[in-house]
Amino acid sequence: MAASSHVSVFGSSHSVLGVMDTAKKPEMGIPDMYIRPQEPPIVPDETIPVFDLKSLLYGNTRDTELDTLYTACKDWGFFQVVNHGVSSQLLEKLKLEIEKFFKLPIEEKKRYQIRAGDVQGYGTVIRSKDQKLDWGDRFYMVINPVERRKPYLFPELPVSLRDTLERYTSELRKLGMALLGVLGKAMGMEMEEVEKLFDDGMQSLRMTYYPPCPKPELVVGLTPHSDATGITILHQVNGVEGLEIKKGGVWIPVTFLPHAFVVNVGDIMEILSNGTYSSIEHRAAVNKAKERISIAMFFNPKFEAEIGPVKSLLSSENPPLFKSMLMEDYFKGFFSRNLNGKSHLEKMRVKCSDIVKDN
Repeated sequence: MAASSHVSVFGSSHSVLGVMDTAKKPEMGIPDMYIRPQEPPIVPDETIPVFDLKSLLYGNTRDTELDTLYTACKDWGFFQVVNHGVSSQLLEKLKLEIEKFFKLPIEEKKRYQIRAGDVQGYGTVIRSKDQKLDWGDRFYMVINPVERRKPYLFPELPVSLRDTLERYTSELRKLGMALLGVLGKAMGMEMEEVEKLFDDGMQSLRMTYYPPCPKPELVVGLTPHSDATGITILHQVNGVEGLEIKKGGVWIPVTFLPHAFVVNVGDIMEILSNGTYSSIEHRAAVNKAKERISIAMFFNPKFEAEIGPVKSLLSSENPPLFKSMLMEDYFKGFFSRNLNGKSHLEKMRVKCSDIVKDN
C-alpha cells in the first residue's frame, strides 16, 4: 500500500514548529505555554546496568549475562550497551548532519511541518488551546516498512542527512534485532517468536533539539511518559545529558558512558513479557547553558501483528495480565492523546470486570 494512503491513522488538530526561535530571545522570558515546573531529580547511589553486546551474544558467561539482563529489565527497564558495533566515524557524521539540519532556516524546516491529522514531521501536535508544550524541537517519522514512509519527509531531507540516516538506521536495525533476540531469550521466548513479531517490523525515529533555557527548572524538554515500543535505542548525539528516569517514585538522572547507547523496555515488551519486564517512565530535562541533541529509534512489531502476552509464557499460575490487540490499533491509540506517564499501557491491563465478562 502506498505511503500516501496512510494519512489519517492518527488523531491531531494542528502543530507548531518548536521553541528554537523563542530560545534565541532570552530577554523575552519564558512564554506561559512552556512553564511547567517538575519535581527535581535526585542523584542516585547506583547507575543503570551496562552490558557488552558481544558478551550477551557470544561470551563464555552468556547465561549469566542473560540472567543479569533479565533482572535489569525487571528492576530498571533501562540499560546501556557498549561494544555495539556502530562505528564512531558514523556517529560523528550523524552528529554533524543533525546539527546542520536543526540550524536550517525556519522556512526550510516548515517544509517538514506536521500536517493536520498526523503526528509525523517537524514540530509538536497541538490538541487543546491550554496545552503545555515541551522545551524542544523534534522531527518524528516512520522509516519502516519503507512503503509507510511519507513521501514529503524522509525522501525530501537534505541528501547528506538522508544518506547518513539510512546508514545509521541500517546499523541500528541489526543492533535492535540482536537486542530483541536476547531480551526474548532471557524471558523464555524462542527466536522464531521474536522474529515473527519484529522482523521487518514498524520502526520509527525521533531527532530532538533541546535549546538552552535560562530557567530550566521551569520547563520540561520531553513530557514524562513510557514508550509505546518493544524497545527504544537512544543516542546522545552531542554528549549533553538530560535523560531522567523514574525509579522508586523519584526522578534520577542517567549518566551516559562514552559511545554507549541507552536502551529502554517499552510498553509492548512489558505486555509481551506479561508484566515481567517494566517499561519505565522517563523525561528529558534541559540545560541552562548548553544545547542538547538526541536521536531515538523505536522498534515495534509489524503493524498487522497481534500483541499480547506471549502464549508460551502463560499458565494457570501466570494468567494474562494484559489484553491482546493489533499493533496498529495500539499505535493509533497512543498517538491520539497527549503523553501522560504510563496511562496508555494501563488501558491494556486486564481488570476483574474483563474476567467476569469472559466467564
